[in-house]
Amino acid sequence: MTTVARDVVTPVVYRCIGKVIFEAVNNVDEVILASPRGFCAGVEMAIKALAWMVRTFDAPVYCYHEIVHNKIVVDRFKNLGVIFVDDLSEIPKGRPIMLSAHGSAPQVVAAARELGSYVVDSVCPLVTKVHHEVKTRATKGYHIVYIGHEGHEEAVGTMAVAPDSISRVETLDEVAALKNFTEPVAILAQTTLSHRDWKDVADAVKVKYPQVWSPGKSDLCFATTNRQGALMEISTKCDAIIVIGSDNSSNTRALEKLARDCGCKNVYRVNDASELPSDLCGTIGVTAGASAPEELVVEIIQLLAPRNGVHEVKIAQEDEYFPPPRHIRQLQTSIELVATLMLGGSLATRRIVDDKKTAASSVLALLAL
Repeated sequence: MTTVARDVVTPVVYRCIGKVIFEAVNNVDEVILASPRGFCAGVEMAIKALAWMVRTFDAPVYCYHEIVHNKIVVDRFKNLGVIFVDDLSEIPKGRPIMLSAHGSAPQVVAAARELGSYVVDSVCPLVTKVHHEVKTRATKGYHIVYIGHEGHEEAVGTMAVAPDSISRVETLDEVAALKNFTEPVAILAQTTLSHRDWKDVADAVKVKYPQVWSPGKSDLCFATTNRQGALMEISTKCDAIIVIGSDNSSNTRALEKLARDCGCKNVYRVNDASELPSDLCGTIGVTAGASAPEELVVEIIQLLAPRNGVHEVKIAQEDEYFPPPRHIRQLQTSIELVATLMLGGSLATRRIVDDKKTAASSVLALLAL
């Protein structure tokens, strides 16, 4: 357990968020902060990519589906002229387009490239891996049983890779209703699912199809697994747990459910500090879904104002890094070259932007200034 200094919370965060901060809760003894929490590598990559597009192109920049499932992040980009759409027909021809981190159907990617003047696909590499597995298994004659939430963008995009060779299930009843396929069966899953929710359904598929093929390594996102593990570590020590994130975030809802399953009676999912209940007391656990920015965590901690400080419980170190999409890397290089030449600098000694050292939370804060 790591003690976090109370002065890490600064007024700068509030200027970035741009909200009125309410009177601090005075009955909280301690905050236990789960780690890892918040932005995963895929979200980091997608947010920084869209920020580059906003700074490079005149508004509006269009994004197919929400870039990530977080209201605060989406609203931040809307204020900068990004228009989020659920149908490519809503985009005028010749505008820059970004495709969301959840992954898009192959026909959507192709249509966007025909329509947009500049198209960036910010799909998470872990989702790309599942798309590749679907295509490979279908080509080899398998029928794929895909575990995923109905209507979720990731599930819709994945199933569109091989629509005639895939069946989506989410419950034990849906597994029982599957027919006995004559072709070999493979099992794959939405990356952001909860291990607890996924396991029973996966086990039922394996019982029904004993020869089922499954990937050598779980498709479930490491960030989802880590955030759930950290929450389980702190849940029994807390009088209440705050889960930061939006209602349409699959991994955030999984965290909320897990906190209740672990026996915590007072669990609150909030978008930001304005939604905190006013009667919190005792020891409060705090975590955040993989699409929730750290500024919201900081905001909430300062509002809770724990008398005995903040203690962080870290169960894993996340060093994963996903580089920007190829088109963004090309854009970065072009801008660096042009700027260097126009300013009379040396190409050999020019400063190279190190995307890995730039946090998406810092990028979001700068966008709000």
